[in-house]
Amino acid sequence: MMRASYAAEVTLTAGQRFASLGGVTVRNRRLALLWLRRQALRLANGHGGAVRDEPPGDVRPVVFHGSDAPEGLRLWATDHHHQDDAIRTLEAGLPLRFTVLDPAVGLSLTLAGWHASPADHP
Repeated sequence: MMRASYAAEVTLTAGQRFASLGGVTVRNRRLALLWLRRQALRLANGHGGAVRDEPPGDVRPVVFHGSDAPEGLRLWATDHHHQDDAIRTLEAGLPLRFTVLDPAVGLSLTLAGWHASPADHP
């Protein structure tokens, strides 16, 4: 029997450059959202500095040049309305995307989650 799974990833775009900062495949949408929330808070609170005791599977830190991106990440991760919308999006089978911008350097950071079959991701 194939069980449904969810994938989550954090990506960074700067100009024409694109990089995945890390991702996971988990057994349900709540775990995917929990991972995305943890990454959003780590990135917001670390604000580019070294993060002590970095758990395996967490994304690499990012240097932001303004305070809007970290504050946007923090708000998304801690606001009940944003989180309710996020889990409803995943429940509906739609992909979840949340992007913050650092216009000073043309940086775009996206948190994404989606429903995936186990065959799609090892």
